[in-house]
Amino acid sequence: MCKELKGKVLKLEPPARNGPMSCQGDLQQDWKKILDTTVHVLQAGQVVAVPTDTIYGLACLAQNSDAIKRVYDIKGRNGEKPLAICVGEIEDIYKYCKVSVPGQLLRDLLPGPVTLVLERSGELNMDLNPFTPLVGVRIPNHAFMRKLAQLCREPLALTSANVSTQTSTLVVDEFCELWPWLALVVDGGPIGDTMSPECRLGSTVINLSSPGQYSIIRPGWYVVSQ
Repeated sequence: MCKELKGKVLKLEPPARNGPMSCQGDLQQDWKKILDTTVHVLQAGQVVAVPTDTIYGLACLAQNSDAIKRVYDIKGRNGEKPLAICVGEIEDIYKYCKVSVPGQLLRDLLPGPVTLVLERSGELNMDLNPFTPLVGVRIPNHAFMRKLAQLCREPLALTSANVSTQTSTLVVDEFCELWPWLALVVDGGPIGDTMSPECRLGSTVINLSSPGQYSIIRPGWYVVSQ
């Protein structure tokens, strides 16, 4: 199946993982083409697979209710399991969330391999996680993902690229059974050590929704590896 659907795969050439986009010349043009194509597909209401700083993810526009439903259908996921959002800048968090922690704390943690759980604001699509007043927010330390979120000018809904309850994925071939239902697969190469179970833990989820308090809802690879 993977070979038959390779036309859906756009391969990012290195540098593809973390930090600012510093590629030049032809490489920069290749990234621009992939970014432009991915933005176009997302704005058409489709679902794409993308690399992050932890694992591969499925993404759609968080403000598009039909696209959100499509993500749940693709994953075979319980509708009461929340999706996170991904934004490009710290400032975006204040638009879609009610922030009760110091701004410096956000800047210390993001971008990075964490999901911060905050109270949602009225700006966020009510069809995204309608069963909870909270939402998880990510700014991955990944050049492609940050630029993608910035170009979309609205939050992405983000979840792991796997069938619900199955193992998280670190290379695109590991979720090729999902490719027929995806408009696009962005291949950023292997993420971390594919032989290490810790690398498949995803982001560390931290609850910062209550002033003066925090709790770790789920330890991710960063916490486990320390």
